[in-house]
Amino acid sequence: MSDPTAYDPLSFALAYLHPLWMLASLGCALFTLRFGLRLRRARRRGLRKSGDDYRRHLRLAKLTLLMVWIGFAGGLASALWLRGWGVFSTAHGIASSTALILFSATAALGHQLETGRHSYALTDLHALVSLAALLAATLALGTGIVLLP
Repeated sequence: MSDPTAYDPLSFALAYLHPLWMLASLGCALFTLRFGLRLRRARRRGLRKSGDDYRRHLRLAKLTLLMVWIGFAGGLASALWLRGWGVFSTAHGIASSTALILFSATAALGHQLETGRHSYALTDLHALVSLAALLAATLALGTGIVLLP
């Protein structure tokens, strides 16, 4: 099956919807990281955590996770129905699946922290998994650029 983005202007435009959505998701993730790092810095210095930073971090983290899941679904739809590719036939599919799993694990750990299970080990694990998620998302970005029409 030939790639319809090569001859159909609508398909060509739609092929850029997923990457733009994921760039916005990555931007949201970076803002989430910013507030998370503020909270981490305060904890490490023995200072009181800012309630505003905590609320912003939680709100953005939940939005980021939703955006990543929607973007992942959009990527699957784009690969299968728009471009005619196999789901995991590219390095991008593998990298983005890894990023999705890591973002979801970050959310699960964050939910445990949010609901009162606090420990330094859990907080540090949450931070490490979130960093791994961002690295996987960056790898997905790099492997996805070559797939653009």
